[in-house]
Amino acid sequence: MPTSAATSAREILTGLHEVMAKRGSAQAKLDRVVDLIAEAMKSEVCSIYLMRDNMLELFATHGLRKEAVHVTRLALGEGLVGTIAEEGRILNLAEAANHPGFVYRPETGEERFHSFAGVPVIRRESPIGVLAVQHAEPRRYEDVEIEALQTVAMVLSELLASARLVDAARGRGGKAVRSASSG
Repeated sequence: MPTSAATSAREILTGLHEVMAKRGSAQAKLDRVVDLIAEAMKSEVCSIYLMRDNMLELFATHGLRKEAVHVTRLALGEGLVGTIAEEGRILNLAEAANHPGFVYRPETGEERFHSFAGVPVIRRESPIGVLAVQHAEPRRYEDVEIEALQTVAMVLSELLASARLVDAARGRGGKAVRSASSG
């Protein structure tokens, strides 16, 4: 019997608590988070893209080629990930390639995946990254799965800010906004 979406969401949130409570580098935690989500959702791919130098950089992945990590970069508005970050909204697609914003990056090895869901990682009302899952089979993700991804994204925003892994938070209109404490 397949795992229900609610059970998957519960596994993600319980596992997230365990990952965040343990010692380790931010990179190691991100690597564990993508593995956790992929396993709980029975997803072939889970990836985290972060804003660095005004580009979205593939920072952690389960299921895409590992050599694409820290190599694959997308501009704001480029591809599905760039669209999510630019617009600060969720995408939930049974056929990702049919979306007008779809772009293919051969170094990732993602050509065999159909389904795509992504949520923005938001800090101070601005996207600083994207958390995405992909399946080989076409499907739309259930609301409870999207809600679990949003909760993970919220926790990741705090981890990323404290580890200073992303660009400064951007104010509305896309201009970088630095807090007084960030120098």
